[in-house]
Amino acid sequence: MDIVEKLGNAGVVPVVVLDKAEDAVPTAKALLAGGVDVMEITFRTAAAADSIAAVAKECPEMVVGAGTVITLEQCEKAVECGAKFIVSPGYSDEVVAWCVENGVAITPGCVTPTEIMAAMSHGLKVVKFFPANVYGGLNAMKALSGPFGSMKFIPTGGVNGQNLGEYIAAPFIHAVGGSWLCSKGDIAAHAFDKITRLCQEARQAVLGFEVAHIGINTASDEASMDVCQGLKDAFGFEIKTGNSSNFASSAVEVMKSMYLGQNGHIAVKTNSIARAAVELEKHGFQLDESTAKYKGEKMIAVYLKQEFGGFAVHLLQK
Repeated sequence: MDIVEKLGNAGVVPVVVLDKAEDAVPTAKALLAGGVDVMEITFRTAAAADSIAAVAKECPEMVVGAGTVITLEQCEKAVECGAKFIVSPGYSDEVVAWCVENGVAITPGCVTPTEIMAAMSHGLKVVKFFPANVYGGLNAMKALSGPFGSMKFIPTGGVNGQNLGEYIAAPFIHAVGGSWLCSKGDIAAHAFDKITRLCQEARQAVLGFEVAHIGINTASDEASMDVCQGLKDAFGFEIKTGNSSNFASSAVEVMKSMYLGQNGHIAVKTNSIARAAVELEKHGFQLDESTAKYKGEKMIAVYLKQEFGGFAVHLLQK
């Protein structure tokens, strides 16, 4: 898995401003405890280089990058210290060309068609969109994704815990960046438990797990309709017929055969099956790739290998 893909799977890229290098490792550990394994340490302070070096050495599980990289000199210094990716607020052809030539992941700031085309000329597929709240936010990125359908964005500026879900659900968003996960004040106060909690909340918003419906296994079309009719008689649920199943309301699917799961299945919607798969694997759950359904090249549904209380679980792409 390459670095840019890791940023996408994380969903959130904390923008970390460190005034003291000794705070770098405790901050990284707080982020990791909250389920976030990427961090962008900005080159705005004198402690940046030492902070990157400390995290790279002491927290190998953290993918640390350098942000606010404006010059080639800063870029080279950051990589020398252990930065695995470079983030710049604007587009510098010199910095981008050096990173591409040296195999270093880079997401330059691009908010105009001209800048995006320049990034594409170097083979980049993900760019930073900064400041997002000034340059039109989601509406602007949606418009840009029309002519540049293969380009994904990492918006920073104006993204926070309240609107994260709205941003991350958009198909042209690769990840979001922001400092709300670990503010300078929280780092200075050593409020690492708070940083961990904010990361946990952000990860839940990124994944967007919610129950879509419950599936019940039956042996035949007739048995399926009997269950649906019973639910309609009892609760007034409308019946919708289908090829392999019938629905009683949108919340109960009644299968026409004994499909996966001893009793049936639970459908769970998510903002991203790819991100969900990475998260689930951390907890020992695997996808059953043989059950995957696709729309074009994009996976839109897949079952897990494990059952829960006699119910299979399948993920649905929102």
